[in-house]
Amino acid sequence: MSVFSERPRLLLSAFAMNTTSHILGGQWRHPEAQQHRSNELGLWTDLARRLEDAKFDALFLADVVGLYGNHGGRWDSHVERGMQFPAADPLILQSALAATTEHLGLALTSSVVQSHPFQFARQLSTLDHLSNGRAAWNIVTSVLENSFRNFGNDGLLEHDSRYDWADEYLEICYKLWEGSWDEGALLQDKRTGRHADPTKVHKINHSGARYAVEGPHLVAPSPQRTPLLFQAGSSGRGQHFAAANAEAAFLFAPNVGYVEKVTSAVRATARQLGRRDQDIKFFAGLSFVVGSTEAEVKAKQADFDEYLDLDMIVAHIGGGIGVDLGGLPLDTTLGDLRTDGARGVLESVFASVPGGNPTIADLARYRAYNQQIAGTPEQIVDQLETWQDAGIDGINIINQILPGSYVDFIDGVLPELRRRGLAQTEYRPGTLREKLFGEGPQLPDRHPAAGYRGAFSEVPVP
Repeated sequence: MSVFSERPRLLLSAFAMNTTSHILGGQWRHPEAQQHRSNELGLWTDLARRLEDAKFDALFLADVVGLYGNHGGRWDSHVERGMQFPAADPLILQSALAATTEHLGLALTSSVVQSHPFQFARQLSTLDHLSNGRAAWNIVTSVLENSFRNFGNDGLLEHDSRYDWADEYLEICYKLWEGSWDEGALLQDKRTGRHADPTKVHKINHSGARYAVEGPHLVAPSPQRTPLLFQAGSSGRGQHFAAANAEAAFLFAPNVGYVEKVTSAVRATARQLGRRDQDIKFFAGLSFVVGSTEAEVKAKQADFDEYLDLDMIVAHIGGGIGVDLGGLPLDTTLGDLRTDGARGVLESVFASVPGGNPTIADLARYRAYNQQIAGTPEQIVDQLETWQDAGIDGINIINQILPGSYVDFIDGVLPELRRRGLAQTEYRPGTLREKLFGEGPQLPDRHPAAGYRGAFSEVPVP
């Protein structure tokens, strides 16, 4: 037991989406799967309560705001199979879950494409208030042509240009969250009738390449001010963006070697930018097949495989990287394919195949099996320790079925994690940031957002 206590605990997040078929295509057809009820609030409140009872750190809701690219020359094939379609708004869902939970982190994906930064900053501040400081934002730039066209653009922007857009978007949010209201501005003094000190509330007067925002921020500072910041980009540009801004980085990692390479690179860049290694928590996206014996594990795996739609998985990845892979033989190699789509996904697939020249079948295997750990609880936790040694701080648990995948993890794996001191048994008090980092409720001074504190005051705030 003394050896177990030397390891830090693993952070636990449930990775889901308000849709029928998320990552592991086709599993909604499983007799025990309930994700076809994704529009029923009860499905999500029950799941959130289970996660909170198990002391999970967060429920992380993915999102898209458009259809994936054509598969087999057709966009409506995604409609027919339900591949992340229909997809409902995670911000509204997390707002509902704020009322039914007390400690669980409420993370949601929102793209810079889909909402004006002034409006989005207001929405996130509201969620952070209503949840007593549990809001988290997964910052994405979108990789789907249809998403860009849905919001008035001609098509998908070039990869690095999307990050230029994200840089300005985040700058505006930082100005609103951190700079528009000084500490102590909100008075609410009933005796004097003075509600706020106008000398401590500021317009930001942002003027940039894409946006002009006058301000001030319409919401008083929330418990975290800036919500906890997730980021999932793993391309070179994405890694630099994460090193500068992210507090939690989400990786689709094919193996521990890839994890070690990416986490080391991002942390090295973060240090160059004045941040610390421990300022960024890395989450690996992993699915699990849990059994009390190896025979039970094999039977469960065979059961899930019966419903797995490999062609849907190929469509998902192909749509994300901007290439129609439908109708091609599964042994077709991808060669030197480069794209303005999700480059980090493509690079991780290349890293998962010996020789670095994957086939279309390798794409499907990568998503379905390279990120899956199957075994008894002891075997699974042994492997999770290996991932932890490679630089992972937590896991973002991909589900096959709702809620069963999380029930299996909670009932099977969690007791072994706790036995080894790798999972919390009680929540820390405070905001989500305090729970994860054990420091204050707001971003530390070494984060770039802190540079906007006092930036609009005549007298800088110390």
